[in-house]
Amino acid sequence: MFGRERIEYKTPEQMLLMRRAGLVVADALDAVRGRVAAGATTGDLDAVAADVIAAAGATPSFLGYHGYPAVLCVSVNDEVVHGIPGERVLEPGDVVSIDCGAVVDGWHGDSAISVVVDGGTQADADLVATTEAAMWAGIAALAGGERLGAVGEAVEDVVDGAQAAGLNGGAHYGIVQEYVGHGIGTAMHQPPDVLNYRARDRGPKLRAGMCLAVEPMIVRGSRETVVLEDDWTVVTTDGSRAAHWEHSVAVHDDGIWVLTARDGGAERLGALGVRIAPLA
Repeated sequence: MFGRERIEYKTPEQMLLMRRAGLVVADALDAVRGRVAAGATTGDLDAVAADVIAAAGATPSFLGYHGYPAVLCVSVNDEVVHGIPGERVLEPGDVVSIDCGAVVDGWHGDSAISVVVDGGTQADADLVATTEAAMWAGIAALAGGERLGAVGEAVEDVVDGAQAAGLNGGAHYGIVQEYVGHGIGTAMHQPPDVLNYRARDRGPKLRAGMCLAVEPMIVRGSRETVVLEDDWTVVTTDGSRAAHWEHSVAVHDDGIWVLTARDGGAERLGALGVRIAPLA
């Protein structure tokens, strides 16, 4: 089950169990997205996700993880990741990143979305769209790459291209490097790390049986971050806004399958020339 790098390789049957967890996460995020509006609190969003996960007979991945106190991570504006839901009231124009995980029969699903509340600015819309496009490019790289480093190369290409096209007013986009994607399966975080940027070490060979969470975090400014006094919330040091997108992906003998996307990734990957390979 484990290879030289201590990667947990899954069978197709185990991937199908992970698909069940992935669909619970997809349902929870759909429900939460529908509640994102000015006047809602981040705690309101957490309660929505908790209800969906409980109704499915699943367990939240995050609640209690190293003492984490909530079902979701809800990060607003300059908060990059691991924002703790609570009494904060969402306001028009806020950029809200929502990360959700669920466990079904011991197998995890993990996904994240970013939403601009009630429209917001074009710059914020571009930031969210660029981050999502970077995630899908990284996922597509799993279908054709030889090594895991292809993900980070694809993410960085999208970000560089958006910047060159004048998105963000030509200002700098930063790719957060301290927080990266990961393997996923019987634990939420497993080897290997899935980098969102180019690195000299291109990582392990891509092999059937890998299940990977691809999750770029892009900021509109410096990529430098700091953790707040709650020991969880990660913010940009310069106050710049951030977006975060994530999907869990299975790599198997016939191709790739996005476990946390209801259509398996067919629409967005098809536009990139990648055909998904659902398991029966």
